[in-house]
Amino acid sequence: MERVGEHLVPLGPLAVRWKAYELDEPRAGVSGRARVRLENAGSAPWRSRGREGVQLSYHWLDPLGNAIVWDGPRTAFPHAVKPGEVAELDVVVVAPRPPGSYRLAFDLVEELRFWFQEVGSVPLDLPVDVTPRISERRLGVVMHGAPDAETEGALASQEEPLVAEGAVAIAHLVGGALPEPDWSRRLLDAHEEGYAAVGGAIAAESRRDRRRLAPWAPGGGRNPRFGDPLLLPSLLDELEPESHEGLPSYAGSDALFEGRAVVRLLSRSGRPSD
Repeated sequence: MERVGEHLVPLGPLAVRWKAYELDEPRAGVSGRARVRLENAGSAPWRSRGREGVQLSYHWLDPLGNAIVWDGPRTAFPHAVKPGEVAELDVVVVAPRPPGSYRLAFDLVEELRFWFQEVGSVPLDLPVDVTPRISERRLGVVMHGAPDAETEGALASQEEPLVAEGAVAIAHLVGGALPEPDWSRRLLDAHEEGYAAVGGAIAAESRRDRRRLAPWAPGGGRNPRFGDPLLLPSLLDELEPESHEGLPSYAGSDALFEGRAVVRLLSRSGRPSD
């Protein structure tokens, strides 16, 4: 573990002395692990009471100290920590999006009352570089059903060439789905930024498909709170697609609707036309 240097420790009932820490390499949008060693340097015991009482948590700040994520997950102490006692806790740390330079500030919180910093204690403030979620920009494609010449031509004209082996992300398509040339770049940008699942807009050719697929029509921006399943998604982390409206789909969390990644859907691609 990395030892923490000397720092201000206030007098009083609530004070913490940070002793040491270790931290997994943070990747954007990914849950990692930290281990923190700390001493109760005050005169009052720390007691966790389920989700209440004293808990260890953290803030993600930008390099200027502005809050990016204020309320990190809470970690309870397994038993009361008496004055002068040292404790070690394993902490789940969810890295922010997008990758970049941040500050990770661990602090104790008396749940529903105050953070220890508010009563004079000093947080454990660490400069952290959050790396992209994917280490390589390598996108592969799985076809659901038989491909056709138009789909193969659209895939061959992508800004970022697709790979047959060693892909870190897999996009799921059907015959008659024609991605715009910047489709691969936009999917990889979103994965790099920290999303496990990315789905784009669909420009349907037939009137019937346009009505049916209206929520996925082009024209929207990026939406991590999209209310419908992603269609024709690109997936990381061995995620598997399901089916919605007759197309490969994904309806889990950690997902982004990228309305600028457009796929044109021909009327003959396995659906009835007008």
